[in-house]
Formats: sequence, structure tokens, C-alpha cells
Amino acid sequence: MTKRDAIFPAGRQALYEINRYSAAIRSGDLLFVSGQVGSREDGSPEPVFEQQVQLAFDNLAAVLTAAGCTFDDVVDVTTFHTDPATQFAAVNAVRLAVIGEPPYPNWTAVGVNWLAGFDFEIKVIARLPASA
Repeated sequence: MTKRDAIFPAGRQALYEINRYSAAIRSGDLLFVSGQVGSREDGSPEPVFEQQVQLAFDNLAAVLTAAGCTFDDVVDVTTFHTDPATQFAAVNAVRLAVIGEPPYPNWTAVGVNWLAGFDFEIKVIARLPASA
């Protein structure tokens, strides 16, 4: 078995080491990004929901950048919400601001009852650019 090609954004690897997972794994021309949450630098949840969502997208952007990708390379999105009915508008506002132009990636939104103290999480699959 070949060794996993792990990707980590600058400055946050310690958080991944503590929880023993990779921010993303490169496999062929695809990048599989672990769920990103709106955590502050110390790993704690941002308490304001809209800011938590923005931080989750910012953290996702850092992982994509570390792999040589942008949101334009994202082909599949899965989001997890603790209260989808009341959170959807706030999430959609941030999502539409960062995802880019059509055609949009696939998107699956899932309601959950636990996200380890967070209220939103996003994971993606991206196609790596030829130069990455």
C-alpha cells in the first residue's frame, strides 16, 4: 500500500495531530478534504453562528490553498448543520460568496444533532489542477 499524501494548512497541524487525522489527502488528481469547522486558532468554536460559518470556509480555503487548489476546483460539497431550517440562509450567503460561478459543485446538506460543540461543518472533494 502506498503511503497517504497528506496536506496540512500552515499553522494548524498541531490540531490535526491532537485528533490524529489529516486535513486532506491527495489521491491521484483528487483532493479529499476532511470536515472543516469554524474553529478559532486555539481550536475552540466561534460562538457567533455567521462568523463560525465564515471561519469554516476560511479554514477550508487554507486547506485548498495548501494543496494548490481554489474553490473553483471543488466538485463535491457536503455540509452538516445542527439546525438546518434556521441556519440555511446564513450558510447559503457565505457559500454563494465563495463558491464561484456556474457550473456549481454538487452539494449535499445534512442535518445532524452533534458536531463536537460546533453548529456547522463542511467537507469537499476537489480536482487538483495539473500544476498542483
